[in-house]
Amino acid sequence: MVVGKPFLTVEQIQSKNRELAARISADYRGTNLLAVGILKGAFIFFSDLVRLIQIPLTIDFIVASSYLKSETSGEIKLHYDIREEVADKDVLLIEDIIDTGISMNYIRERILNREPRSLKICTFLDKKERREVDVPLDYVGFEIPNEFVVGYGLDYDNQYRNLPYVSIFKKTT
Repeated sequence: MVVGKPFLTVEQIQSKNRELAARISADYRGTNLLAVGILKGAFIFFSDLVRLIQIPLTIDFIVASSYLKSETSGEIKLHYDIREEVADKDVLLIEDIIDTGISMNYIRERILNREPRSLKICTFLDKKERREVDVPLDYVGFEIPNEFVVGYGLDYDNQYRNLPYVSIFKKTT
């Protein structure tokens, strides 16, 4: 296994997080915001982002998975669902990466069925080349090519999440 040099540096990530947080703070000023982190991958991005948002908010989490090592299974497993009431709230889903869109579409539909006032999606990384299901993305950190990446919460077989930067991951045989 090889983790290369930073594809996205710590400085690039921090700068983008400040930019996203400023936009979110302005867009949601005066609302009842519920920020929902999608675990495990988004935990670092989520934590950094919500600490930069300058308005009151409520926090909750969803634990969902569809990946086995570096390949998506296509089957969504929901391990933990939101406990907060969603109806009549402005919900912001915060995800680490959107590639096929299958997982996010599944989560989005589940939340919409609970009748939030609004529902928007913020993703750290957008891998458009792999999109199979179109999902509306309201806040995007970085658009990336079709490469498998690790670091800053993203993993390979639950490893490399603790890297402070994002790196392209190459599997060696």
